[in-house]
Amino acid sequence: MKINQEKVLVTGASGYIALHCILELLKEGYKVKGSLRNFSREDEVRKSIGTKFENEKLEFCKLNLLDNEGWEDAASDCDYLLHIASPCFIEEPKNENQLIEPALGGTLRALKAAQKCKLKKLVLTSSIGSIAYGHSKSSLKNTDWTDISKNVGAYIKSKTIAEKAAWDFMKNQSDNVFKMTTIHPGMVFGPLLSNDIEGMSASLIMKMITGKYPALPDIYFTVVDVRDIAKLHVQSLKNKESDNKRIIATSPKGISFLEISDILRGLGYKKSPKNLIPTQVINSLAIFSKEMKSTAAMIKRGSYSVDISETISLYKWEPIPFAKTLEDMTNSLDQLIA
Repeated sequence: MKINQEKVLVTGASGYIALHCILELLKEGYKVKGSLRNFSREDEVRKSIGTKFENEKLEFCKLNLLDNEGWEDAASDCDYLLHIASPCFIEEPKNENQLIEPALGGTLRALKAAQKCKLKKLVLTSSIGSIAYGHSKSSLKNTDWTDISKNVGAYIKSKTIAEKAAWDFMKNQSDNVFKMTTIHPGMVFGPLLSNDIEGMSASLIMKMITGKYPALPDIYFTVVDVRDIAKLHVQSLKNKESDNKRIIATSPKGISFLEISDILRGLGYKKSPKNLIPTQVINSLAIFSKEMKSTAAMIKRGSYSVDISETISLYKWEPIPFAKTLEDMTNSLDQLIA
């Protein structure tokens, strides 16, 4: 393990991506301060990370995306900030502000703390969702933005609004104290470090392999391994070429739900669906259901490609093959349900 006296504040420490980022930071020798909404989850996080790291390398603080309290104190003895925390619901919320307010508020609180405490850099977890929706471009670059005036769903809207606010903040930062990189994952898959299977991708794969879905909508996603995302976050801290850039971190082409299911069936999960839900059925239901309306919009979006050449160049990135990602993810899920 490398020796490094620098400390990184990681928000949302108990989350799927954050746990992998903390593990990667500790491997690289950083000290880590993880934020939690509730200290009762500290033991769970420590257990997820494992015992091979000294306890004093990992500490915790209490932060809430909707509360100003504690942000400057948390950042005051840190060198960098990974702002990962952002609410994500599988189902469309009754009120989109349930997602937008904490996503936006948390991002601005993180940026203000970074500025006040003169941190070296902030890495923000954004999403391909802030690039790919509300328009019909078939080939996407990191200069593209989602059009939130269209029906894109509350989660995608929240990520787009929060990221735009972050770049506006950086433009208006007169003293240019710190740098920022935004990371844009596609749908994130890969092994779980904790027992939490309520997250979007874990819940999705669990329902597919246990036969809870009889059929699937004709939706395409670009995909990425959670371990790749963690490495890109950590490498961005000192990669000056990534300063003030949007980094697309996902597969160059989309994969359909049904193709994902085929891979799962090839891994031995025979309950994974073989059939598509007719799109006309979803379009009919969209009249009555917010969730179906978002699903219908994603079906209409179809497949697209993304330009990841800059990511490959800046980070010498070699993404983990998706079949390996799913194999490792299902192995970790098997251990939870055994």
